[in-house]
Amino acid sequence: MKQIHWTEKLYDYLNNEEDARICKDIDESACQYTPKNYFLLMLSNIFTKLGDTLSNPKTVLAWVMSYVSAPVYLISFIVPIRESGSMLPQLAIASYIRTKEKRKWVYVIGSLLQFVSMAAIGFVTLYTQGSLAGWLIILFLVTFSLSRGLCSVASKDVLGKTIPKTRRGKLKGYTVAVSGILVLLAGLYMIYQSKSDAGITFYSYTIFFASAMWLISALIYLGIREFPGETSGGKNGWKEALERMDLVRSDRNFRRFIIARSLLLCSALTAPFYVLLAQTNAGKGGYLLGLFIIANGLASIISAPVWGRMADLSSKNVMVIAATIAALLGIVMFILVSYVPIAKNAYWLYPVAFFILGIAHSGVRLGRKTYIVDMAGGNKRTDYVAVSNTIIGLILLITGGISAVAATISTEGIILVLSLFGIAGAYVSYQLPNVE
Repeated sequence: MKQIHWTEKLYDYLNNEEDARICKDIDESACQYTPKNYFLLMLSNIFTKLGDTLSNPKTVLAWVMSYVSAPVYLISFIVPIRESGSMLPQLAIASYIRTKEKRKWVYVIGSLLQFVSMAAIGFVTLYTQGSLAGWLIILFLVTFSLSRGLCSVASKDVLGKTIPKTRRGKLKGYTVAVSGILVLLAGLYMIYQSKSDAGITFYSYTIFFASAMWLISALIYLGIREFPGETSGGKNGWKEALERMDLVRSDRNFRRFIIARSLLLCSALTAPFYVLLAQTNAGKGGYLLGLFIIANGLASIISAPVWGRMADLSSKNVMVIAATIAALLGIVMFILVSYVPIAKNAYWLYPVAFFILGIAHSGVRLGRKTYIVDMAGGNKRTDYVAVSNTIIGLILLITGGISAVAATISTEGIILVLSLFGIAGAYVSYQLPNVE
């Protein structure tokens, strides 16, 4: 009689499986390794999410660049570069990935390159100042983002090959919840450290620690059991990349998903403006950075498992609900900041609002990621991810440029405009077909 490993027992418990294991949308040969792969993927993603938090361009990297006296115009580029840099090349990256029967190795290489790039930023922070520091950080952030693109495409394909449908949302939910606990601890430590006037050594070591998360993730990912998959259509890189863009024209549902995802960027794009509101109206004390990190961590802990279970039932509904929450929050904040002076000057308002926004953004991300993975199987999944990310990368660059000009508009006004886009995104998401 076969002995049941603890990973299988825990997997069955977390996913409410009793007798026959569900193997929807994956090969039978891969099904027996699902429990082991499930927890390896979870651990790997937990470490990268912690690394993302400790090197977040909206908070930590912006703080560090200001600390080393990098030019302000360079600081304004770090968010669009980090996000769009990982998305724009993905059509060509997908063509390369499609030539590989096993795609976990692409993720491992990308993760190692992210480790090297972020460690380089740590050294730049520690040993350089001014414009030189700013330009070097931008350079290594570009290599980091390109490496991130490798991992983004490969990870979704590996997830689709190793974890069955109706289990992917829960996996993402548990991952975000556990990483949220670690983020919470990191935020508490930053608040504690701010009392002793943390210097450049502390911030550079924080980035070194963040870089190590991608090294650990790569080592864990090596243990995933992945079976060979389809390799068709990966020979003519850029030519096939351009041809693949035709999916936007020919696939109506995919085109609507792209529109919805573009509008749903509101939950991410409004985040730095909440931080800016707090700095303007509640002060620039170092403890605020820790409070925002804690608020985001708590949001993940509380909401991610719920979003995950809901996404396995209907990922499009998760997108609708989460986008609606983010949009209504923005409208309420606009009213409070514009017309209620007592609320405007209340320091507690901004971390609380950021907490609610974190819940909404967690749902938007988890819902749209689950939706696109469930939307297609085989190589088409890789195409969908690559095309959508490339288009969103372009949109991010455009919105990044608009944000630079938006200094003429009030911060709360920008939040209101983005929230209205969020309402439109919720409506378009509601029109999408179910794919579960």
